[in-house]
Amino acid sequence: MSDIDPKSLIQIAHQDGSSATAQPLDLGVRVRELRKSRAWTLEQAAKQAGLARSTLSKIENGQMSPTYEALKKLAVGLEITVPQLFTPPSRDQVNGRRAITLAGEGGQQITTTYEHTILAEALTTKKMLPYRARIRARSMDDFDGWVRHDGEEFLFVLTGAVTLFTEFYEPVTLKRGDSAYYDASMGHNVVSSSADDATVLWVTSLA
Repeated sequence: MSDIDPKSLIQIAHQDGSSATAQPLDLGVRVRELRKSRAWTLEQAAKQAGLARSTLSKIENGQMSPTYEALKKLAVGLEITVPQLFTPPSRDQVNGRRAITLAGEGGQQITTTYEHTILAEALTTKKMLPYRARIRARSMDDFDGWVRHDGEEFLFVLTGAVTLFTEFYEPVTLKRGDSAYYDASMGHNVVSSSADDATVLWVTSLA
């Protein structure tokens, strides 16, 4: 399984309209801050996430890039969503904000099943996470069980066709221009039904 790049570029938008580029978000630092905010030791956090203490220590110290499965375990253990691992701590609400992501830009997160491009990275406080995804999976066998996380999710097919599998409904095939909105805590997986990888737009709430 491919590793996740632990750093994604964050740009802070100021109220006066100026902007400054912040240091890349360090996943290890982010995980350590989340752990310490809960007053957990490494042992407690590792046990909560179902990871070895040495593995968690290496992640916090930037000595290894966690797989997507490890990220999911971390998120479950910390009681947050995977996207929130890559979202900086909340700041005061800023009005009149905007973020533009040009074609070919955006943070990359690649797994064996999906290739995500994170959009609107410039905004450090968001209530939803938009991202474009190339669907690499071709069957349910490509997944290690259901994907589940907090919030709601919107899926819009950009190219090709996909099959949306959900825990409580029959699979449905969606073609270009089709969309789906669903409870993300319900198990769900998406596979490409096209000869080539399909591409979709996903928007996940960060509530």
